[in-house]
Amino acid sequence: MSTAAQIRVKPRRPWTPSQIVLTLLGVAVSVVFLAPLVWALFTSLKSETEAVEVPPHWLPKEWTAQAWSAIFETGNITNWFVNSLVVSVCVTTVVLTVSALAGYGFARTEFRGKNVLLGVVMAGLMISPAVLGVPLFTTVQQMGMVDTYWGMILPQCAPAAMVYILYKFFQGIPRELEEAAFIDGAGRWRVFFTIVVPLARPSLAAVGIFTFIASWNNFLWPYMVTNNPDLMTMPNGIATVMNSYGIQWAQLMAGGLMAGLPLIIVFVFFQRQIVAGVAHTGLAGQ
Repeated sequence: MSTAAQIRVKPRRPWTPSQIVLTLLGVAVSVVFLAPLVWALFTSLKSETEAVEVPPHWLPKEWTAQAWSAIFETGNITNWFVNSLVVSVCVTTVVLTVSALAGYGFARTEFRGKNVLLGVVMAGLMISPAVLGVPLFTTVQQMGMVDTYWGMILPQCAPAAMVYILYKFFQGIPRELEEAAFIDGAGRWRVFFTIVVPLARPSLAAVGIFTFIASWNNFLWPYMVTNNPDLMTMPNGIATVMNSYGIQWAQLMAGGLMAGLPLIIVFVFFQRQIVAGVAHTGLAGQ
């Protein structure tokens, strides 16, 4: 009883005006971002006739899962999902490998023409991917990779921004850690895999997540490089959800929710890594 008597519950402090304003502002921003998802969900639960009614209304008059069943029966959404997953995972793996090696090489090794080569890599940040569409397609066509997985994967593996992010992070790692390992007899590769990579795990996670999201959402390049319906990714496949009467809006919303579900799951489970990666990227004011 004496111990229980000593435990005192502190009364909750009343909210300050600034806290109330910030909370209301956060709720308003959340509503703005969630409204399109809620609208897409309600539209996918309407009939096609009701989905195009004017004026539109939020809640369905008659709740139906017809659009969801139709997109699985008439569409090839399972194949699109697998194609997107294969392309995104392969692009993420290649980008992580190339970015880590290139970033570490620029940050820790000295060789002739290093500044020129780094400048060429950074110049890629100033060129829009859309501008490179035609020359990239011509190159892929000459290599016989049109309508193939490699044709969709390889042109997305030129990660100038990701190389720069990891390059700046590797510059912030104290050299004393590597020098101590060199004194103990470790080689460059062992230092990289046993010291540098574990320290760069948050930044590598952020780079991998950003790359996966960008590749999953990429519409233009897979649209240009493949005409085979069996190789369509989710964004390209969903764009074909239409019949002789036009776009099927309920099915389109259902497909859009299916396409966005993996990205929502990635963000929910890896948001800590995303925040930590962004924080570590700015290490030492860089």
